Amino acid sequence: MNYEEFYQNLQPGQKALKDGLAALQKLFKAVCREAEGGDIKSLARDLEAMTDAVSAVAGTLEDMKEDVTGFDTERYFENGEFAEQMLAACEEKGVDVRGEFPVYEMFPYRVRLDVENQDIYLDRKKIQCMRPLSFVNTVREGQEKLNKASFNALAFVSELADVYETAIIKERKPAEADVYLTSLYKLLAPMSRFRKDYDKQSFAFDLARLYSSGVEETKNGKKFQFGPSRNNEKAFRILDKDGKQQFLATIRFYE
Repeated sequence: MNYEEFYQNLQPGQKALKDGLAALQKLFKAVCREAEGGDIKSLARDLEAMTDAVSAVAGTLEDMKEDVTGFDTERYFENGEFAEQMLAACEEKGVDVRGEFPVYEMFPYRVRLDVENQDIYLDRKKIQCMRPLSFVNTVREGQEKLNKASFNALAFVSELADVYETAIIKERKPAEADVYLTSLYKLLAPMSRFRKDYDKQSFAFDLARLYSSGVEETKNGKKFQFGPSRNNEKAFRILDKDGKQQFLATIRFYE
């Protein structure tokens, strides 16, 4: 099953519906005019024409309903065809995607395919969409909107520096030591209700914008440096300004 083929099969029906409804609207105006003017002969003729047009529209609708009913959405999700076509659409549209069925990352979004109910979750938002290309376009538009949103990199890195000092004390580390970014995230969003509004993906996206911003120091003049980890499970995966993936695990602030 391929949704684009299914969509193309619906096009003749959609055009027939459009033409049929346009004809009905034209006949309706004529009938109203003829009834007002007392032109009974023309009125009878156009009412008969409307009857034929309605029958044609009804026939087209039945054909389209049969096509739609024949599209097995459950099998489409269960056998992985939706996922396969979604990945192909990501490649076509230049949307970076990582992960394996049924959970993917399209930075900064987390995508989960609910096979049982044939739904898609974009982060926590449920999206009912059977057309992979349309879904990928939604993701890309969302990414573009996020990238255009205002972001104060200087304010963000200064806030990181504040919680960094707290982490240094809490973890009993020497000044200017490397601290895991996951530790800073927990300090920024210490409670579960805060993490609902500012999840790890949102934090990673802010890190990505900081990484690409060109800002090199805090308001107080402290410089900072990101660091990697041998274990990428402890790192935040981001995309830089060139769309290349980077893994940021630690940060340190120094004079």
